[in-house]
Amino acid sequence: MLPFALRRFVATLPTLLVVTLLVFALAKLLPGDPARLLLGEEATPQALAELRQSMGLDRSLPEQYGRWLLDLAQFNLGHSLKDNASVTALILEKLPTTFELALLSMLFALLLALPAGIISALRPGGFVDRLVTLLSLSGISLPNFFVGILLIYLFSVKLAWIPASGYVSFAEDPLKNLTLMLMPAFTLGIGSAAVMTRYLRSSLLEALSQDYVRTAKAKGISSGVVVFKHGLRNALIPVITAFGLQLGGLLGGAVITEQIFSVPGFGRLLVDAVFTRDLPVMQGMVLASAVLIFLVSFLVDLAYAAVDPRIRYR
Repeated sequence: MLPFALRRFVATLPTLLVVTLLVFALAKLLPGDPARLLLGEEATPQALAELRQSMGLDRSLPEQYGRWLLDLAQFNLGHSLKDNASVTALILEKLPTTFELALLSMLFALLLALPAGIISALRPGGFVDRLVTLLSLSGISLPNFFVGILLIYLFSVKLAWIPASGYVSFAEDPLKNLTLMLMPAFTLGIGSAAVMTRYLRSSLLEALSQDYVRTAKAKGISSGVVVFKHGLRNALIPVITAFGLQLGGLLGGAVITEQIFSVPGFGRLLVDAVFTRDLPVMQGMVLASAVLIFLVSFLVDLAYAAVDPRIRYR
């Protein structure tokens, strides 16, 4: 497993280097002068030139990119134009909130998708299968903001069970934290559950039709062992792929959902940076999102190898 993990990790490094180049280039293509954004429209040319020199903007683009890579190697993403705070510190401050929201969302998704996909695959064409198909297609089709508004209307306005928005850290009040995170996590989890249910149903149907499953049944092995040991394990590869894609997207920032429920996470930080045209924060967040997605992809590769040992030898 270790050589496989090392190979996968080394294979991601060139791609990550290309991502840094794209992020840097896109940041330079955006309109607006960071120095003028800091000093305002009334700034003198001399003050603008001095600030550009102090920020390194007077250097050539290759030199700026090289210095930025050196800063990245030291986990330094620069400073915010808005309040001069460290971009690294801002991201590390907001990331645990988004990480908690993503994990709760995927937990909801797994709790819904695994039983629904298995039951649907075991009775294809039946009433339950058609109901699961209808619900999963509805979950895929409904946008997150619509689901979030419906949940707020039902549980906050009509029933008054849960506050409509707000956030309290888990360390400060665990119970209130989980209460406030229920609706945004369920909002995101519904769409992810719908996607994974569809993947699991089709993959498990294919696995249960294989010769080794029929052989196991002919040997008198119980249905539960056949489904969970022989069928489900071989059907998990597409589900792991869907899980990784959904988790990577959530860690990259659930922008709309965080805005609706006032969750101070990664997505809200990005929205604030866009409105204030805080280029260092935008650049750092895009790069951090890419790194998180690569990390999730790397873990998904390891999960492939754990589920199917044949992958390690290919």
